[in-house]
Amino acid sequence: MIMTEKIPAIVLGGTGYVAGELLRLIAAHPGVELKGILSDSQPGEPLGKWFPHLAPVYPNLKFSDLETISRLAASLPAAAILSAAPHGVAAGLIDQLLCAAEAGGTNPRVIDISADYRYASAQAYEAVYPHAHGAPHRVAQFTCALPEHLETVNTPHVAHPGCFSTAVLLPSVPLLKLGLIEPRLFVTGVTGSTGSGRTPTAGTHHPQRHSDFYAYNPLAHRHAPEIAAIAQTASGVAAEFSFVPHSGPFARGIHVTVQAVARRSLKTPELLDALREFYRGKPFVRVSGAMPHVKDVTSSNYAVIGGAANGGTVVLTCVEDNLTKGAAGGAIQWLNRLFGIEETAGLTAPAPGWT
Repeated sequence: MIMTEKIPAIVLGGTGYVAGELLRLIAAHPGVELKGILSDSQPGEPLGKWFPHLAPVYPNLKFSDLETISRLAASLPAAAILSAAPHGVAAGLIDQLLCAAEAGGTNPRVIDISADYRYASAQAYEAVYPHAHGAPHRVAQFTCALPEHLETVNTPHVAHPGCFSTAVLLPSVPLLKLGLIEPRLFVTGVTGSTGSGRTPTAGTHHPQRHSDFYAYNPLAHRHAPEIAAIAQTASGVAAEFSFVPHSGPFARGIHVTVQAVARRSLKTPELLDALREFYRGKPFVRVSGAMPHVKDVTSSNYAVIGGAANGGTVVLTCVEDNLTKGAAGGAIQWLNRLFGIEETAGLTAPAPGWT
């Protein structure tokens, strides 16, 4: 498709890592034009102060306050709102902008990267998060899925699954949908420090995390029920996920291992062939005969799946970049889909390697 007019985009999320990644991807997108970025804490500050690596492509851009962004939402006839606002904040913020747009007669489409619209009901969300949902009347306006697992969207807005969820769902959904495994999956995942956000904590501060490796929230991580719910919608199978996340001594990337019991005798070649067929025509997912490395995908929108089967046991590994495929890149993929342009637009740059 030849794009004659660029899609105006508004980014929510201020100075966070995912917002910065959205800005980086938009700068290289042939069909999207950034119109504003919200930061209530830094209005009027130059973007380059917080994202020096983006200063060459946004030399004059400054953060805007909510009033300015609301006016933009009400004035742009067909805009994309990309929300990297925090969980618990995003829902109410998005609702406020959609109300402004409705009053102004515009119809933006929202892609939310937070957890606020990933669940099918406010009650399901509140069972995981210890606060009331910020806009329960909007929940039905959102669909949550990976682009690879949903051909059509029947809602005006989309919620992108989280970074861990993406890395778990990509290998798990085919296994469940094709009936290759028993519906109980054991998952270990290792994430880089950027997954914890920009504000330093004991778990992300470099002297603490460097050269270290440890598990956290075993069998109690907040993404586990999200993974199970999205996997059931995508595969039609109710499955149990026993999830143990780990902190890795690197900044970007996720490595996930999924292990399950095969429903029939299964060997590695048949397993990999089934996955390749499942993801045929899906440009950002590659099935490899070798075990994938995080460096193969860091800073790209690609995910790689490797696997093995010995008759009774199936093991799949998946690598992705948590900020790109697991967040901002997946959101841009959805933007492309929602606005009817080539799904790969602005996303085909390969991983740089040797990072």
